[in-house]
Amino acid sequence: MRIVVHAFDGITMFHLAAPLLVFGEVGRQGLAPGWDPLVWTADGRGIHTAEGPRIEHVAGPEVIEEADLIVIPSWPTDLPLADRSLIDRLRAARDRGSVVAGLCLGAFPLVDSGLADGRDVVTHWAMVDQLRLRQPGLNVNAAALYLDHGDVVTSAGTASAIDACLHIVRSHLGSDAAATVARQLVVAPHREGDQAQYVARPMPEPDGVGHLGPTIDWALSQLQEPLSVDDLAAHARMSRRNFNRRFLEVTGSTPARWVLARRLDEARRLLETTTWPIARVAETCGFRSVVTFRQNFSASYATTPTSYRQRFSPPNEDRR
Repeated sequence: MRIVVHAFDGITMFHLAAPLLVFGEVGRQGLAPGWDPLVWTADGRGIHTAEGPRIEHVAGPEVIEEADLIVIPSWPTDLPLADRSLIDRLRAARDRGSVVAGLCLGAFPLVDSGLADGRDVVTHWAMVDQLRLRQPGLNVNAAALYLDHGDVVTSAGTASAIDACLHIVRSHLGSDAAATVARQLVVAPHREGDQAQYVARPMPEPDGVGHLGPTIDWALSQLQEPLSVDDLAAHARMSRRNFNRRFLEVTGSTPARWVLARRLDEARRLLETTTWPIARVAETCGFRSVVTFRQNFSASYATTPTSYRQRFSPPNEDRR
Protein backbone atom coordinates (compact mmCIF):
# COMPACT_ATOMS: atom_id res chain seq x y z
CA MET A 1 0.00 0.00 0.00
CA ARG A 2 1.71 3.17 -1.19
CA ILE A 3 0.37 6.11 0.84
CA VAL A 4 1.05 9.79 0.21
CA VAL A 5 -0.11 12.59 2.51
CA HIS A 6 -0.47 16.22 1.42
CA ALA A 7 0.98 19.09 3.45
CA PHE A 8 0.88 22.86 2.95
CA ASP A 9 2.13 25.99 4.67
CA GLY A 10 0.06 26.56 7.78
CA ILE A 11 -1.23 23.01 8.22
CA THR A 12 -1.75 22.05 11.84
CA MET A 13 0.57 19.38 13.15
CA PHE A 14 -2.35 17.32 14.45
CA HIS A 15 -4.07 17.06 11.08
CA LEU A 16 -0.83 16.04 9.39
CA ALA A 17 0.15 13.66 12.17
CA ALA A 18 -3.12 11.69 12.27
CA PRO A 19 -2.66 9.69 9.03
CA LEU A 20 1.11 9.53 9.50
CA LEU A 21 0.67 8.02 12.95
CA VAL A 22 -2.06 5.51 12.10
CA PHE A 23 -0.60 4.24 8.84
CA GLY A 24 2.97 4.38 10.11
CA GLU A 25 1.99 2.21 13.06
CA VAL A 26 0.99 -0.55 10.65
CA GLY A 27 4.62 -0.88 9.63
CA ARG A 28 6.04 -0.37 13.11
CA GLN A 29 3.87 -3.20 14.40
CA GLY A 30 4.89 -5.45 11.51
CA LEU A 31 1.30 -5.84 10.33
CA ALA A 32 1.95 -5.28 6.61
CA PRO A 33 4.81 -4.02 4.43
CA GLY A 34 4.78 -0.77 2.49
CA TRP A 35 2.38 1.22 4.65
CA ASP A 36 4.90 3.92 5.62
CA PRO A 37 3.31 7.19 4.40
CA LEU A 38 5.21 9.79 2.39
CA VAL A 39 4.55 13.53 2.81
CA TRP A 40 4.30 15.67 -0.33
CA THR A 41 3.69 19.33 -1.09
CA ALA A 42 2.53 21.15 -4.20
CA ASP A 43 6.06 22.31 -5.08
CA GLY A 44 8.14 19.65 -3.36
CA ARG A 45 9.49 22.16 -0.85
CA GLY A 46 9.32 22.09 2.93
CA ILE A 47 6.57 23.89 4.82
CA HIS A 48 5.95 25.65 8.12
CA THR A 49 3.22 24.19 10.30
CA ALA A 50 0.62 26.34 12.06
CA GLU A 51 2.39 25.70 15.35
CA GLY A 52 5.75 26.90 14.03
CA PRO A 53 8.03 23.90 13.36
CA ARG A 54 9.17 23.45 9.78
CA ILE A 55 8.93 20.14 7.93
CA GLU A 56 11.59 19.36 5.35
CA HIS A 57 12.44 16.33 3.22
CA VAL A 58 9.08 16.19 1.48
CA ALA A 59 8.25 14.89 -1.99
CA GLY A 60 6.58 16.64 -4.90
CA PRO A 61 3.11 16.01 -6.34
CA GLU A 62 4.46 13.48 -8.84
CA VAL A 63 4.32 10.82 -6.07
CA ILE A 64 0.53 10.79 -6.52
CA GLU A 65 1.04 8.90 -9.77
CA GLU A 66 2.37 5.82 -7.93
CA ALA A 67 0.13 6.01 -4.86
CA ASP A 68 -2.58 3.58 -3.85
CA LEU A 69 -3.97 5.99 -1.25
CA ILE A 70 -3.82 9.80 -1.46
CA VAL A 71 -4.64 11.56 1.80
CA ILE A 72 -5.48 15.25 2.02
CA PRO A 73 -5.62 15.64 5.80
CA SER A 74 -6.73 19.28 5.86
CA TRP A 75 -6.97 22.43 3.75
CA PRO A 76 -6.16 26.11 4.35
CA THR A 77 -8.79 27.79 6.49
CA ASP A 78 -9.49 30.44 3.85
CA LEU A 79 -10.71 27.52 1.71
CA PRO A 80 -9.05 28.30 -1.63
CA LEU A 81 -10.24 26.45 -4.70
CA ALA A 82 -8.04 23.51 -5.62
CA ASP A 83 -5.80 24.38 -8.56
CA ARG A 84 -6.10 22.64 -11.91
CA SER A 85 -2.92 20.61 -11.41
CA LEU A 86 -4.20 19.05 -8.19
CA ILE A 87 -7.65 18.45 -9.64
CA ASP A 88 -6.20 16.65 -12.66
CA ARG A 89 -3.90 14.52 -10.51
CA LEU A 90 -6.68 13.48 -8.12
CA ARG A 91 -9.04 12.60 -10.96
CA ALA A 92 -6.35 10.57 -12.74
CA ALA A 93 -5.48 8.76 -9.52
CA ARG A 94 -9.08 7.82 -8.84
CA ASP A 95 -9.56 6.68 -12.45
CA ARG A 96 -6.62 4.29 -12.24
CA GLY A 97 -7.93 2.75 -9.02
CA SER A 98 -6.36 4.78 -6.23
CA VAL A 99 -8.33 5.77 -3.13
CA VAL A 100 -8.55 9.48 -2.32
CA ALA A 101 -9.25 10.51 1.28
CA GLY A 102 -10.17 14.06 2.27
CA LEU A 103 -10.03 14.37 6.04
CA CYS A 104 -11.66 17.31 7.81
CA LEU A 105 -11.29 20.34 5.47
CA GLY A 106 -9.57 18.04 2.99
CA ALA A 107 -13.07 17.35 1.70
CA PHE A 108 -13.01 20.72 -0.07
CA PRO A 109 -10.42 19.84 -2.77
CA LEU A 110 -12.22 16.53 -3.32
CA VAL A 111 -15.42 18.43 -3.99
CA ASP A 112 -13.53 20.85 -6.27
CA SER A 113 -12.22 17.83 -8.19
CA GLY A 114 -15.70 16.43 -8.78
CA LEU A 115 -14.88 13.21 -6.93
CA ALA A 116 -17.82 13.73 -4.58
CA ASP A 117 -20.41 14.32 -7.29
CA GLY A 118 -23.59 12.39 -6.51
CA ARG A 119 -22.25 11.14 -3.19
CA ASP A 120 -22.61 12.01 0.46
CA VAL A 121 -19.59 13.79 1.93
CA VAL A 122 -18.68 15.00 5.39
CA THR A 123 -16.39 17.65 6.82
CA HIS A 124 -15.93 19.45 10.13
CA TRP A 125 -19.37 20.42 11.42
CA ALA A 126 -18.41 24.11 11.56
CA MET A 127 -17.69 24.14 7.81
CA VAL A 128 -20.76 22.26 6.58
CA ASP A 129 -22.48 25.37 5.23
CA GLN A 130 -19.34 26.49 3.40
CA LEU A 131 -19.00 23.07 1.81
CA ARG A 132 -22.61 23.17 0.65
CA LEU A 133 -22.01 26.57 -0.91
CA ARG A 134 -19.00 25.16 -2.73
CA GLN A 135 -21.23 23.10 -4.99
CA PRO A 136 -25.00 23.60 -5.11
CA GLY A 137 -26.83 20.33 -4.66
CA LEU A 138 -23.92 18.64 -2.90
CA ASN A 139 -25.00 15.93 -0.45
CA VAL A 140 -23.31 16.99 2.80
CA ASN A 141 -23.88 14.74 5.80
CA ALA A 142 -23.62 17.09 8.76
CA ALA A 143 -23.44 14.39 11.42
CA ALA A 144 -21.24 11.51 10.24
CA LEU A 145 -17.74 10.83 11.53
CA TYR A 146 -16.57 9.51 8.17
CA LEU A 147 -17.99 8.20 4.91
CA ASP A 148 -16.39 5.57 2.68
CA HIS A 149 -17.47 5.12 -0.94
CA GLY A 150 -14.66 2.72 -1.75
CA ASP A 151 -12.65 5.06 -3.93
CA VAL A 152 -13.40 8.26 -2.00
CA VAL A 153 -13.32 8.73 1.78
CA THR A 154 -14.20 11.88 3.72
CA SER A 155 -14.18 12.50 7.45
CA ALA A 156 -15.25 15.08 10.00
CA GLY A 157 -12.79 17.18 11.97
CA THR A 158 -9.80 16.48 14.19
CA ALA A 159 -10.04 13.09 15.93
CA SER A 160 -12.49 11.76 13.32
CA ALA A 161 -9.49 11.58 10.99
CA ILE A 162 -8.07 8.87 13.22
CA ASP A 163 -11.36 6.98 13.03
CA ALA A 164 -11.32 7.20 9.23
CA CYS A 165 -7.70 6.05 9.02
CA LEU A 166 -8.36 3.12 11.34
CA HIS A 167 -11.35 2.27 9.17
CA ILE A 168 -9.06 2.16 6.12
CA VAL A 169 -6.65 -0.13 8.00
CA ARG A 170 -9.51 -2.41 8.93
CA SER A 171 -10.89 -2.46 5.39
CA HIS A 172 -7.55 -3.59 3.97
CA LEU A 173 -5.97 -5.61 6.77
CA GLY A 174 -8.86 -6.76 8.98
CA SER A 175 -10.16 -6.02 12.45
CA ASP A 176 -7.23 -7.55 14.33
CA ALA A 177 -4.77 -5.24 12.58
CA ALA A 178 -6.94 -2.19 13.26
CA ALA A 179 -7.33 -3.21 16.89
CA THR A 180 -3.56 -3.63 17.24
CA VAL A 181 -2.95 -0.14 15.87
CA ALA A 182 -5.71 1.36 18.02
CA ARG A 183 -4.39 -0.36 21.13
CA GLN A 184 -0.92 1.04 20.51
CA LEU A 185 -2.36 4.55 20.02
CA VAL A 186 -4.71 4.12 22.99
CA VAL A 187 -7.84 5.01 21.02
CA ALA A 188 -11.12 3.25 20.38
CA PRO A 189 -10.54 0.50 17.78
CA HIS A 190 -13.73 1.19 15.85
CA ARG A 191 -16.40 3.86 15.77
CA GLU A 192 -19.16 3.64 13.23
CA GLY A 193 -18.83 6.24 10.50
CA ASP A 194 -22.36 7.47 10.92
CA GLN A 195 -22.11 8.20 14.62
CA ALA A 196 -22.67 11.81 15.62
CA GLN A 197 -19.66 14.12 15.27
CA TYR A 198 -20.13 15.50 18.75
CA VAL A 199 -22.56 15.33 21.68
CA ALA A 200 -24.56 18.22 23.04
CA ARG A 201 -23.34 17.88 26.62
CA PRO A 202 -19.69 17.45 27.64
CA MET A 203 -18.71 14.28 29.47
CA PRO A 204 -16.33 15.06 32.33
CA GLU A 205 -15.93 11.44 33.40
CA PRO A 206 -12.33 10.28 32.81
CA ASP A 207 -13.31 7.07 31.05
CA GLY A 208 -15.57 8.89 28.61
CA VAL A 209 -18.67 6.79 29.30
CA GLY A 210 -19.61 7.98 32.76
CA HIS A 211 -21.44 5.59 35.04
CA LEU A 212 -22.70 3.73 31.95
CA GLY A 213 -19.25 2.19 31.57
CA PRO A 214 -20.07 -0.99 33.54
CA THR A 215 -23.30 -1.44 31.58
CA ILE A 216 -21.50 -1.01 28.26
CA ASP A 217 -18.85 -3.54 29.33
CA TRP A 218 -21.56 -5.92 30.47
CA ALA A 219 -23.45 -5.59 27.19
CA LEU A 220 -20.30 -6.37 25.21
CA SER A 221 -19.93 -9.59 27.19
CA GLN A 222 -23.58 -10.56 26.63
CA LEU A 223 -23.97 -10.09 22.87
CA GLN A 224 -25.37 -13.59 22.49
CA GLU A 225 -28.35 -12.55 24.64
CA PRO A 226 -31.43 -10.52 23.49
CA LEU A 227 -30.24 -7.32 25.25
CA SER A 228 -33.36 -5.19 25.13
CA VAL A 229 -33.32 -1.54 26.13
CA ASP A 230 -35.10 -2.56 29.34
CA ASP A 231 -32.31 -5.05 30.09
CA LEU A 232 -29.67 -2.37 29.65
CA ALA A 233 -31.60 0.20 31.67
CA ALA A 234 -32.12 -2.30 34.47
CA HIS A 235 -28.41 -3.09 34.59
CA ALA A 236 -27.65 0.64 34.79
CA ARG A 237 -30.35 1.03 37.47
CA MET A 238 -32.07 3.74 35.48
CA SER A 239 -35.53 4.28 34.06
CA ARG A 240 -35.89 3.41 30.41
CA ARG A 241 -36.47 7.06 29.51
CA ASN A 242 -33.46 8.38 31.41
CA PHE A 243 -31.28 5.56 30.13
CA ASN A 244 -32.20 6.27 26.50
CA ARG A 245 -31.44 9.96 26.95
CA ARG A 246 -28.15 9.41 28.76
CA PHE A 247 -26.99 6.66 26.37
CA LEU A 248 -27.56 8.92 23.37
CA GLU A 249 -25.61 11.71 25.04
CA VAL A 250 -22.69 9.43 25.84
CA THR A 251 -22.41 7.39 22.64
CA GLY A 252 -24.18 9.45 19.98
CA SER A 253 -26.36 6.43 19.24
CA THR A 254 -29.57 4.85 20.48
CA PRO A 255 -29.13 1.69 22.60
CA ALA A 256 -30.74 -0.55 19.97
CA ARG A 257 -28.58 0.82 17.18
CA TRP A 258 -25.45 0.56 19.32
CA VAL A 259 -26.15 -3.07 20.23
CA LEU A 260 -26.75 -3.98 16.58
CA ALA A 261 -23.46 -2.30 15.60
CA ARG A 262 -21.56 -4.20 18.29
CA ARG A 263 -23.15 -7.51 17.20
CA LEU A 264 -22.00 -6.82 13.65
CA ASP A 265 -18.53 -5.83 14.88
CA GLU A 266 -18.21 -9.16 16.65
CA ALA A 267 -19.59 -10.99 13.63
CA ARG A 268 -16.93 -9.45 11.42
CA ARG A 269 -14.24 -10.45 13.89
CA LEU A 270 -15.47 -14.04 13.96
CA LEU A 271 -15.76 -14.19 10.17
CA GLU A 272 -12.16 -12.99 9.89
CA THR A 273 -10.63 -15.18 12.60
CA THR A 274 -12.62 -18.44 12.77
CA THR A 275 -13.89 -21.17 10.49
CA TRP A 276 -17.23 -21.33 12.26
CA PRO A 277 -20.33 -21.87 10.12
CA ILE A 278 -22.35 -18.74 9.43
CA ALA A 279 -25.15 -20.06 11.61
CA ARG A 280 -22.84 -20.34 14.60
CA VAL A 281 -21.52 -16.83 14.04
CA ALA A 282 -25.06 -15.49 13.88
CA GLU A 283 -26.09 -17.30 17.08
CA THR A 284 -22.96 -16.25 18.98
CA CYS A 285 -23.58 -12.62 18.09
CA GLY A 286 -27.19 -12.68 19.24
CA PHE A 287 -29.10 -12.80 15.97
CA ARG A 288 -32.34 -14.72 16.12
CA SER A 289 -31.80 -16.41 12.77
CA VAL A 290 -29.27 -16.69 9.97
CA VAL A 291 -31.70 -14.81 7.71
CA THR A 292 -31.86 -11.86 10.12
CA PHE A 293 -28.08 -11.89 10.41
CA ARG A 294 -27.56 -11.92 6.65
CA GLN A 295 -30.09 -9.11 6.13
CA ASN A 296 -28.48 -6.85 8.73
CA PHE A 297 -24.96 -7.65 7.59
CA SER A 298 -25.73 -6.96 3.95
CA ALA A 299 -27.61 -3.76 4.77
CA SER A 300 -24.65 -2.45 6.77
CA TYR A 301 -21.72 -3.54 4.59
CA ALA A 302 -23.20 -4.07 1.12
CA THR A 303 -21.85 -7.62 1.02
CA THR A 304 -22.79 -11.03 2.37
CA PRO A 305 -21.10 -12.67 5.38
CA THR A 306 -19.65 -15.34 3.08
CA SER A 307 -18.20 -12.78 0.67
CA TYR A 308 -16.80 -10.78 3.57
CA ARG A 309 -15.10 -13.88 4.97
CA GLN A 310 -13.58 -14.74 1.62
CA ARG A 311 -12.19 -11.22 1.31
CA PHE A 312 -10.54 -11.26 4.72
CA SER A 313 -9.51 -14.92 4.95
CA PRO A 314 -5.75 -15.51 5.09
CA PRO A 315 -4.32 -17.37 2.07
CA ASN A 316 -4.67 -21.14 1.93
CA GLU A 317 -7.54 -21.25 4.36
CA ASP A 318 -11.04 -22.34 3.43
CA ARG A 319 -13.56 -20.38 5.45
CA ARG A 320 -17.10 -20.79 4.41
